[in-house]
Amino acid sequence: MSLKSKMTGAWRALGPKRKWFVAAFVVLSHVAGAISSVKAIMDTRTSQGAIAWAVSLNTFPYIAVPAYWVFGRSEFQGYVTARRMDLLETGGAARAYVDRLVKENLVAFPGRKEALLVEKLAKLPYTQGNEVELLVDGEATFDSIFAGIGRAKEYVLVQFYILRDDKLGGELKSRLIEKAKTGVRCLLLYDEIGSHGLPRRYLDELKAAGVKVAAFNTTKGSTNRFQINFRNHRKIVIVDGSEAWVGGLNVGDEYMGRDPKFGDWRDTHLRLAGPVVPCVQVAFVEDWHWATEETPKLRWETRPAASGASLPVLCLPTGPADPMETCTLYFIDLINRAERRLWIASPYFVPDEQFITALKLAALRGVEVKVLIPDKTDNHLVQFTGWSYLEELEKAGIQMWRHQKGFMHQKVIVVDDHCTIGTANFDNRSFRLNFEITMEVADPAFTAQVAAMLERDFTDARQSKAADVQSRGFWFRFATRACRLLAPVQ
Repeated sequence: MSLKSKMTGAWRALGPKRKWFVAAFVVLSHVAGAISSVKAIMDTRTSQGAIAWAVSLNTFPYIAVPAYWVFGRSEFQGYVTARRMDLLETGGAARAYVDRLVKENLVAFPGRKEALLVEKLAKLPYTQGNEVELLVDGEATFDSIFAGIGRAKEYVLVQFYILRDDKLGGELKSRLIEKAKTGVRCLLLYDEIGSHGLPRRYLDELKAAGVKVAAFNTTKGSTNRFQINFRNHRKIVIVDGSEAWVGGLNVGDEYMGRDPKFGDWRDTHLRLAGPVVPCVQVAFVEDWHWATEETPKLRWETRPAASGASLPVLCLPTGPADPMETCTLYFIDLINRAERRLWIASPYFVPDEQFITALKLAALRGVEVKVLIPDKTDNHLVQFTGWSYLEELEKAGIQMWRHQKGFMHQKVIVVDDHCTIGTANFDNRSFRLNFEITMEVADPAFTAQVAAMLERDFTDARQSKAADVQSRGFWFRFATRACRLLAPVQ
């Protein structure tokens, strides 16, 4: 019996009430699909995404409609905190902070064209008088963070995308409890989606000791109940407004290389001191205000780093509540600035066409473009998609390298004598959907340290060639191209 005959028989077997219910469901689903497709066309930020949603919403609305309202939104609705420095102006601190930066000659590159462009995106200035320490991998990073927490006299601010109740998570909990008991204010913010397995008892122990704890609460507000596609991906620790830590590491034993599934975990973090720290603090306060509707009283000082270091640093918080695609514009500008070298290390390399074009143009104008991604992955969809770019990038002279030693999770870019380290991956999720934070250090000597670190990483990698994809056969090539169609939601 044919499928059509079976469906006809099933329809006839239904009673009148069930037939009416099924018919109403079908009609309402298609109406909802049509309405949703109008919203998708009006609101989706990329033409590819708008086309994909419009087609699926009208042809198969039964699945596409609920999927769209969970995953299809491109703007974070109701993020009611004022933007960046405007948030602090409620207490009069912001204007005074910026005025002091200018008066004390702590604004780097005043009036320089490229600095003005980036500062318009960041809503925060390049600052000088900063100390920056490169932290390679988990042990160095958390030794530094825990030592910093130990030095805290007034407050500790902690924010992570992933927070686990394991050995490393237990140590962080103990350190915060110990500090809270001495009267130091401790605030802990975590993303409830990234930290979905975190048990309540972990949080209860912190709260009982006086630590203020909050989930970022993506679904807060009547219009946001299904808004699980946005994540707060930032990793920030701040001590007394004078030291900050930003980078790729979350709180979990795998980040220390203790997970047998991944083995060695390659990651990079920064420790910062100086007038850039209040800029990092802006991002934390903005997120804390959204989560709790409270604005903590903190220190907003322009004190240069005690070490006497004077590195120029920019802090760039980005996210789906920005009026423009700040993260996208920043990284496009970064690629366009490259004159000699552009090295990108990212665990998730899923660029859209504008990034592919920018990368190819950089290579064609003589820039050495090298992309480092992990060979081992925790996301097979991303891995397959990554293979799909190889042939067209290779034609432009771009080198793709796959890190072989454990799992590489760092988010690092070297552009000539500048470098960036932060939380943003090279994918649509970081560019458009996640709350991220990126630090740019515009110092040749420090960038040389970062470049030397990446050169060591390249020795643990092998270069991929287009021939590697061709040799795997038709179905592998088909899988890579099929997965690439899902790039806007990866």
